[in-house]
Amino acid sequence: MTQLKELPLTALQFYATAPYACSYLPDRAARSQVATPSHLIHTDIYSQLVNAGFRRSGLYTYRPYCDECKACIATRIPVKQFTPTRSQKRAWKRHSGLEVHVLNLGYQEEHYQLYKQYQNERHAGGEMDQDSQDQYSQFLIQSRVNSRIVEFRDGPNNAQPGKLRMVSMIDILDQGISSVYTFYDTANPADSYGCFSILWQIHQALDLNLPYLYLGYLIKESAKMAYKIKYQPLEGLVDDRWQVLAEG
Repeated sequence: MTQLKELPLTALQFYATAPYACSYLPDRAARSQVATPSHLIHTDIYSQLVNAGFRRSGLYTYRPYCDECKACIATRIPVKQFTPTRSQKRAWKRHSGLEVHVLNLGYQEEHYQLYKQYQNERHAGGEMDQDSQDQYSQFLIQSRVNSRIVEFRDGPNNAQPGKLRMVSMIDILDQGISSVYTFYDTANPADSYGCFSILWQIHQALDLNLPYLYLGYLIKESAKMAYKIKYQPLEGLVDDRWQVLAEG
């Protein structure tokens, strides 16, 4: 069981937000529990918070705290037990030629332009499709934990860097990798870049001898958040216990 009273977090305070419109289930209201102060949440503390179902958006660390809804389930993949499906194997093979560059956090205009293109294509009409440079930076570039940017590019062409296809933001924690956010070239929906990113992160966790890849929240009733169940075995934090979530 993972409960906050068991964690050495006595210096932190936790408060609940006022209700707000849910971003994923439009007929429902949501609330979050927020951990503060942010300047005390470094990698070791954040690792424990993630294991208790928290996530971060920039320097903002939170978990769902809704009054009547428990649709959001924190998830993780035990990477040594993961078995790819046929379609996942195809995605891995299709993009195995991409060049991968792991970078320290920092703003790059090329990343921001790909982010805007992704948001306009996948989340048009939402709150993020008009994100400014400052909003993008606050969301993805600000961190007090061990975070990295992972670039995926085509091979170089005439000594020029290959075309940027995808960017993933990850946190490297004590017990695993936390997948923060991924955005990619949406020109061909069949390219399965998002799938390839998750598979790459699984392999990276194995290479670092870390047991888990944390994927964020599964929401079975949301098409945008239900895909995680396809990565099996998948564990979910249900009633304060990590347990296997079966597909279907």
